[in-house]
Amino acid sequence: MEFDFNQNLVLENHAVLLRPLRPNDLDELLYFSENEPELWKFSLVPANGRENLEHYIGLALAARDNKTEFPFIVYDKTTNRYAGSTRFYDINFAFKSLQLGYTWYGKDFQGTGLNKHCKYLLLSFAFEVLQMERVEFRADNNNERSKAAMLSIGCKVDGVLRNHMPTYQSTLRRDSIVLSILRDEWFATVKPNLLSRLSINF
Repeated sequence: MEFDFNQNLVLENHAVLLRPLRPNDLDELLYFSENEPELWKFSLVPANGRENLEHYIGLALAARDNKTEFPFIVYDKTTNRYAGSTRFYDINFAFKSLQLGYTWYGKDFQGTGLNKHCKYLLLSFAFEVLQMERVEFRADNNNERSKAAMLSIGCKVDGVLRNHMPTYQSTLRRDSIVLSILRDEWFATVKPNLLSRLSINF
């Protein structure tokens, strides 16, 4: 599958729009960076404060240039506001796998159903357009909110990588939980369940 990392890829439905992250999106996301620093409590790359956000966006765009990641900005159509960011990363077309992560939303958008709309669009694209066989998710094993969100969309736990990665907040290393959705699981259970919860006809 050929994929143009420079394309203006837009994924959307009636509730949410995801478009490629751009350098000037600093202005759209700065409020969260300056006012909701707790969003990055479990992040490997912090984006709290203007300087950190500039660095965060710069790394994401550099990874897109290197064709290993594709970052999006998330726009909530119900409130007409930018809500956060997410991305595909560790994209491996030879192995037909990728990871979905670096996902965060402002506090006003958490628990609203926005995440399920985003995941439906991203997983549909991964499995049905990119023809992936596996989509993987990882998180700090102490991040209960993130784990609950992943399980709620139908991810299955593969295991925990002990002492896996350093955290930016201390000298401690984190345990990383690994979850995934396989291609047959997407079509058999995950997609129908998500659609039913999002009230989308198919």
